[in-house]
Amino acid sequence: MAVEKPQLKKRWRIRDGERQAILFVGDLLFTYLAVFIGLYFWAQRDWLDFSSEFLWQRAPFWFYLLPLVWILFLIEIYDVRKANRREDMIRGIATAASIAIVIYLIIFFISEPNSLPRRGVFIFIIAATLLTLLWRLIYIRIFTAPVFMRRALMIGAGKAGSTIVSMFNEINSEPFILVGYIDDDPQKQNEEINGLRVLGTGTQLTEITQELDITDLIFAISGELNPVLFRAILNAAENDNIEVTSLPAVYEEVFGRVPIFLLPSDWILRSFIDQTHTSGVYESVKRLIDILFSIIGLLFLFLLYPLISLLIIIDSGLPVMYSQMRVGKYGEPYKIFKFRTMNQDAEKDGVARTAIENDARITRVGKILRRSHLDELPQFWNILVGENSLIGPRAEQIELVNKFQEQLPFYRARLFVRPGLTGWAQINQRYASTVEDTAVKLEYDLYYIKNRNLLLDLSIVLRTVGRVLGLKGL
Repeated sequence: MAVEKPQLKKRWRIRDGERQAILFVGDLLFTYLAVFIGLYFWAQRDWLDFSSEFLWQRAPFWFYLLPLVWILFLIEIYDVRKANRREDMIRGIATAASIAIVIYLIIFFISEPNSLPRRGVFIFIIAATLLTLLWRLIYIRIFTAPVFMRRALMIGAGKAGSTIVSMFNEINSEPFILVGYIDDDPQKQNEEINGLRVLGTGTQLTEITQELDITDLIFAISGELNPVLFRAILNAAENDNIEVTSLPAVYEEVFGRVPIFLLPSDWILRSFIDQTHTSGVYESVKRLIDILFSIIGLLFLFLLYPLISLLIIIDSGLPVMYSQMRVGKYGEPYKIFKFRTMNQDAEKDGVARTAIENDARITRVGKILRRSHLDELPQFWNILVGENSLIGPRAEQIELVNKFQEQLPFYRARLFVRPGLTGWAQINQRYASTVEDTAVKLEYDLYYIKNRNLLLDLSIVLRTVGRVLGLKGL
């Protein structure tokens, strides 16, 4: 990354919360426009036509609440990281539209003819999809412009700082404009590390931040801090209104993961364990949601069991289901049941293995069951009895847990919560066929445990539904 001296000294630093507020207001305005488009086309077949009488007498109150439901479906792309990336934004809108259409078809299939405004709702879904896409493209065009981007210096050009710079280089839309490093090592001065140049030392920090219009400092020094650099950072924060953020916080903000290889060995006790506590209200609501979804899931299991069993028997014979011991909360073992999706001798040597993409052990029907998530239906019983949750880290086999806790730092920390049928790691990375892949999934799991709340859970559920509808599996 070349260092460029900015032409504009006036810069608007928009924080994530402010960006989310802008997204919400825009979504609301454009979606209410979609409401009136839906009402207009609905009114063309009504004798009142599109008039104030029609709006008051024909349109039910719930029709005007459709924008709030639509925005709920968009919750995935209220993540500022995703909102700034065109591919993620389009995927989020497509997921919302898919969920809306499925609900539309279910409701109007079971409802009485002419009892609901089918035409109006269908037009609303189409208009909301197109108008939201238009607004989000406008947002990306305007609010990812350099004048609205944060200009950051990396404090420390060592392993931690250079690692995150390298990771920033690989993503489509950088959250910051990284300008350069500050490092007190004389041998690193003017050196280019992962495409970014070391611009100076702590004694030059004030001069550099003013000259290059810096808005953020990312603190990436894990060892002893030079007192001169420490005072310079404090002065920048107090006098120049520059925001100072630790590298782990930036890593979580940008990647939605915890940087397990950049944290001290006592991180669990000093920081993580305090951040895992949640309110009793959250735990109670989540348990109620688990019970509700498990009852619905078991009803689907009852209805689909004969068909799925027949398909498995025709494809690869018996047995239809299999059981396996998994590790639950606090390391407690428990037994899960799943529809069999692999050959009967998938682990004939007794060695536990993780599934990989295009795994040869998976049967033809098993591929469909995995992609549609139907193989997981029997696990709703585990959710009902409290061994599993709807959302949480994936439950792993005992042998794999013993293996990975020897190879990866903080691996057992994922056992602080009940395992889940779906989760933050499952929707962000499908398969973990290597230790490196498992490390990434662990980073996602620890991020979820630290930050879990009802909005994050809702986002995971909606993204899971989108993957299931798209037969992408987890």
